[in-house]
Amino acid sequence: MQIDIYSDMVCPWCRIGKKNVLDAVAEWTAKSGEEVAIRYHAYLLDPTVPDEGLPFEASMSRKMGGADRIPEMLQRVTEAGAAVGVTFRFDRVTRMPNTVLAHRLTYLVPEDRREDWIDAVMTAYFEYGRDIAQREVLLEIAADLGFSSFEMESALAEGKGTEEVQQDLDHASAMGISGVPFFVLNNKYGLSGAYPASEFLRAFEKISAQAQG
Repeated sequence: MQIDIYSDMVCPWCRIGKKNVLDAVAEWTAKSGEEVAIRYHAYLLDPTVPDEGLPFEASMSRKMGGADRIPEMLQRVTEAGAAVGVTFRFDRVTRMPNTVLAHRLTYLVPEDRREDWIDAVMTAYFEYGRDIAQREVLLEIAADLGFSSFEMESALAEGKGTEEVQQDLDHASAMGISGVPFFVLNNKYGLSGAYPASEFLRAFEKISAQAQG
């Protein structure tokens, strides 16, 4: 089975959905013995965010239609994350970053380390409030994972990763994806939203049954 995940590092529901689908995959593999290949794809939750990012509260206020709506939304996300073992510390988040550089770097790390990279970037942002629009912050995260920050910086300077990210954005647009997380199963079935692990398992079972029938 193959799962293509479209997500953005500043999307809290993407972090929750990623945890849920990985939990489901682990259970499915243990149960069925079937290997599941996961591919990660870029999506920009807000393409209008400038390269340097925006103040978090002002950005969220504009999206939510008022600052008074922010606390309730953040509390709901925080509780949903805690329920599946994911931590959010929005009290530390001060910036709404542009994630193009982070997405480009996803394509610069080996495919079998991309999950680690995305996890590390999301942890840096959602738990420590780091500004992941900043090149030096991203390079430090890469170095912590054992990658050469010099090589990564050189690759970014050469424009590497740009084409792959744009292809992801174009594919998402062509598929009509208007929100994330979005999951494509076996290039055929689309699931939009941070479904519980049980729902992913139900989808896996249905796909497997159809393949066998």
